[in-house]
Amino acid sequence: MDEQGGASAAVAAVSRENSDNAEQLLGARLQEARRKGGLTQQQLCQKANLSYSTLAKIERGAIKSPSIFTIQSIAAALNTSLDELVGRSTPTSQKLLKTKSGVSFIYFDVNGCLVRFYQRAFGRLAEDVGVPVDVVETAFWHFNEEACRGTLGAVDFDHALAQRIGVEKVDWQRYYLEAVEPIAEMAELLSWAAERYRVGLLTNIMSGLLPKLRSSGKIPAVEYAAIIDSSVVGATKPDPQIFNLAAEEAGVPAQEILLVDDTQANVVAAEKQGWRTMWFDYSRPEESVARLREALTPAES
Repeated sequence: MDEQGGASAAVAAVSRENSDNAEQLLGARLQEARRKGGLTQQQLCQKANLSYSTLAKIERGAIKSPSIFTIQSIAAALNTSLDELVGRSTPTSQKLLKTKSGVSFIYFDVNGCLVRFYQRAFGRLAEDVGVPVDVVETAFWHFNEEACRGTLGAVDFDHALAQRIGVEKVDWQRYYLEAVEPIAEMAELLSWAAERYRVGLLTNIMSGLLPKLRSSGKIPAVEYAAIIDSSVVGATKPDPQIFNLAAEEAGVPAQEILLVDDTQANVVAAEKQGWRTMWFDYSRPEESVARLREALTPAES
């Protein structure tokens, strides 16, 4: 198959799903690749010789079956393959092992599972602005859901948070990134699991934070078969929509997917989708990791 034919097949693989999810997932992968490459939308438009409105619509999932030539141009500008951009896996990237319970794909939560940050970030912000920490925390949770859905961008979140606590300005991303700490035991487990299974990230997180966590090394640099960032796909756990998107990206039966998450509501929601689940207790990471490692032992071992 020539290059043009391969491109057609790759884009068709996305288009054949005949649902809005395909466009959303393509947009999410494109946005993730752009951010990972450190490019703004305007910069990518210049490199790919593309109009801003077209790129913005693709990232939002608003264009049905975008042109093959457009996707090729974007992939070239991002120095990535067209297969990776449209999410078509190659045989060499597939891991075929299953656990004793039949799990072949593992989704890991991020905040509270791979990293912790909340109390340190709240405390430092409260100290800097001279506001009680409980006021800061309450205000944060007031706007967190919108921010994680992507309906409230980083700048607007900062403005809303500052206004709520009665200060001139806030740079929440700075406080978050300075305070966030990897949970070492989980980083080791994820790296171990990635050598044996296909793994992914499924997280409720604010816009722009996940790429920064990855680029800073605070999340293990393994091969992720799928990354579901709530602020990119416009849905949060425990909404069924985000689990449907994640299941399509995993590409395996529901009973072969395992969610590792620290929030009980998310675990229950995943179980309702037919997934397997394990609750992670971040206050006792050693015990949780020991349970996970036992559950993830390959069936052939």
